[in-house]
This record gives sequence, structure tokens and C-alpha cells, in this order.
Amino acid sequence: MTAPRLTTRFAFAAALLASAAAACDENILDAMADRQPKANRYRESKFFADGLTMKAPPEGAVPRERITLNARLTTGRETDGPIQSNGEPMPMYVTSVPIPVTRKLLDLGRKRYDITCGTCHGTLGDGDSIVARNMALRPPPSLHRYTDRPAGYIYEVATKGFGMMASYAAELTVEERWAVVAYIRALQLSQSMPAATLPADVRGKLEALPPSQDELLPPAPAQHREEKP
Repeated sequence: MTAPRLTTRFAFAAALLASAAAACDENILDAMADRQPKANRYRESKFFADGLTMKAPPEGAVPRERITLNARLTTGRETDGPIQSNGEPMPMYVTSVPIPVTRKLLDLGRKRYDITCGTCHGTLGDGDSIVARNMALRPPPSLHRYTDRPAGYIYEVATKGFGMMASYAAELTVEERWAVVAYIRALQLSQSMPAATLPADVRGKLEALPPSQDELLPPAPAQHREEKP
């Protein structure tokens, strides 16, 4: 066997092995987050000559908190909690929206949510959208699954992104991000609030609405399964 042909076969075999390894890797789409070399805060670093992981910021750098002069408002976090077993401090998120929740803020949140978030997470926040129905790999989740998450966590996801979701810090200002968080909370409440608990005037308006298309459709026939003897 000639050397060029042998080299070609080895290259083909290596490509097959690489493809097989990639196929078994569940995190191949998020490889940077899982396997990219990094250094935790306060840990020794072999990358820098002085061995320090945390470096002094460049001269003239402006912290992000100075945008609002309020770190809680800008980051959605309180002071970090105790150091965990992985060497990282426990994140402590703001539990509620740190600005007054007014009708004006909710209207702003609805506007920005419908433009930026609703295309994937659905108008009601339930994850039912045209985009979600066509994303078989990892469809956007229902936001009603995150009622137990603090407001600061949702704000941070909008700021930094999560998984396949990109950051929206460039599209939404700090106020708009909190407005979206407030509107998401309103959506979560609206989908879990019994009609009997609503004020009489609001309940009357709901009852006066025409039935939805789904309510007009006849119920689907029950499927009977034949039991094997």
C-alpha cells in the first residue's frame, strides 16, 4: 500500500472518530461554557505572570453600576453570598422589581416584551409561538415555570442571555429590562389567578368577551385502546 493512500485512510478514520465523539457530546452547542479554560475569582492563575486571577481594571474604566449609581438596579443582584464548594460565591438576586411598578411601567414592559421576547416565549409567556414550534432542538420554555425565581434572576437572563438565548442588554435599557420583568410577573399572575378572585367589573368584562376559537370547536372524540387478551 502506498504512503499517500495509507495517509488518506488514517485521515478518514480520524474524521470518523471525531464525528462519533461529537455525536455523543450533548453539550457540543455550548462547548465554550462547559470546557473553555477559565479561572475562578481569588484563585491562582498560571496565565498571568504575577499569578493573580483578578486584575486591576484599566485606568479610566467605569463600572457598570455607575450607569444608574445603583448596583442592585444595574445588575439585579445583592452582595454575593458565601463561597460555594466550586470556589464561586453564591449569587444573591434581588427578590422584587427595585423600581416603582406603575401602570406606565407595565405598559412599557408589555410593549418591549411583545417586540423582544414574545416572538419566542409567546404572547402569554407560555412558550407557545411560531418560533418555538419550529425549534425542535431546544424550544424556548414557558416563563410560567419560573414563578419561584427571584426578579433579579429574570433580569440577569435578559441582560446576559442563557443557553441559546442571546443577551438583550443592547436592545433593552436597564429600565426596559425591569419593565419586562414586571410584565412577566403580571403574565404569571394572570395565568394562575382564579376568575372568582377578580373584581366584579373585571370579571364582567371577561364574561362579555366572545368565546375563543378553541371553545367553539367540538371536543375531540375519546380514543379507545383495545386491551390484548
